Amino acid sequence: MPIRLRDREYWNPYLVGVALGLVVLLAFLLTGKGIGASGAMARLTAWGTHLVAPGWTEANGNFKWFFHDHAHPLDYWLVYLLVGTAIGGLVSGILGGRNRTEVLRGPRAGRGLRLGLAFAGGILAGVGARLARGCTSGQGIVGGGLMSVGAWIFLMAVFAGGFAMAWFVRRQWT
Repeated sequence: MPIRLRDREYWNPYLVGVALGLVVLLAFLLTGKGIGASGAMARLTAWGTHLVAPGWTEANGNFKWFFHDHAHPLDYWLVYLLVGTAIGGLVSGILGGRNRTEVLRGPRAGRGLRLGLAFAGGILAGVGARLARGCTSGQGIVGGGLMSVGAWIFLMAVFAGGFAMAWFVRRQWT
């Protein structure tokens, strides 16, 4: 019999939405910029790649600007925001009694298939965020809040893409 996590209610999504909006407003007031995770991930990737192949990162146009004038790619506030978000999520999960190592999957999907699909989906989401010049937090929450036409097109494409892809993977879950 599987272990059941404590059944506790999640926070009210409307209140969390307002709180998230206030966080974005506070970010603008304190830094003059919005929030977003893909920029921090790009910096982490540049830093990790530089550890392995410093000559390549200095020559590559996508990464070399992170090191311009001897700058360090991790010396940016969004990197710390990303780390804090991960730590906050872990603490929230622990306090809510929801932490457990498991692979959620449907009856027709094996563990390997589920992990493979999750890995491929993560890669596609990361590539899409770089191509769109922002992730769902940067483009969707910040750009959408600023009424950016590009952000609204991005959000419509995210929902349309998710809806279209669901048709292909739905049998794995039912």
